[in-house]
Amino acid sequence: MPQRVLVTGGLGYLGSVACEHFLAAGYEVTALDNLMYGAGQGLFHLCANPAFDFIKGDVRDENVMRNAIKGADAIVHLAGIVGASACDRDPALAKSVNLESVRLLNRLRSPNQLVVFPNTNSGYGATTGSALCTEDTPLEPISLYGRTKCEAERTLLDSPNAVTFRLATVFGLSPRMRLDLLVNHFVYSAIKDGYIVLFEKDFKRNFVHVRDVADCFLHALVNGPQMSGRPYNLGLDSANLSKEQLALAVKKQVPKFYIHFAAIGEDPDKRNYIVSSARLKEAGFEAKRSLEDGIRELIKGYRMMGRGPYQNAG
Repeated sequence: MPQRVLVTGGLGYLGSVACEHFLAAGYEVTALDNLMYGAGQGLFHLCANPAFDFIKGDVRDENVMRNAIKGADAIVHLAGIVGASACDRDPALAKSVNLESVRLLNRLRSPNQLVVFPNTNSGYGATTGSALCTEDTPLEPISLYGRTKCEAERTLLDSPNAVTFRLATVFGLSPRMRLDLLVNHFVYSAIKDGYIVLFEKDFKRNFVHVRDVADCFLHALVNGPQMSGRPYNLGLDSANLSKEQLALAVKKQVPKFYIHFAAIGEDPDKRNYIVSSARLKEAGFEAKRSLEDGIRELIKGYRMMGRGPYQNAG
């Protein structure tokens, strides 16, 4: 079992939770991040732990990566430009971070070093939303984000000692919070705005809690030899929901939430799929944190948020 873990993108939405979980499980953890989103307060609470260290650096810098990888038994590669809109804003940056950094990492690491890598299940694209997507379903990504992540996954799975996870849409609180993710966004709209306008309400997605994702990465560190060489869908099987069903689940806990289903207009995000995580369950891991508990958690967290920089009240 690896003892020293390098977490790239350690200050990100996933990374800041994963570092905490790895340390709690007894690993030595080095987080690497380029601080593109500002200072590292999200990991301040870990700095008193002698098993934690931090490197400021870029995953595309060969010297930085060579030195960072040197002492690691395993690398959890979370650094990335995440989401279709972020990638479309700067395609060159997206390709270099999401794909070229993976090729660099793969070239520099030893075959004895396990790599754990999150892909996105958005690679399944715009299906009918009726048939369950498994890991054998053809990948047909419809965005630059999906294409770079799927190509990076292929690079790793063609090499030894790699485990990849096709993540459902993640939800839940994190030190480096993201409000653009669907559940997080719907609950934020319910609490802060009181309403939402939904286009294409029947489009379906799968969801998973951020702490289940961190626990699954831990499972891969422990079971790398048995799991390597295969992709795994990581989602909550009870949370294959349409956008309408999700909004109504939020409304159950925020009764004053007004939902308007727009008949005219369309969502630029055309993803529509439901996903099976049966292969991962067979490998010994199952996501357990419910959508309802996640909504409850988000409601509490959003009550702690102060005014935004351009708000007079909130």
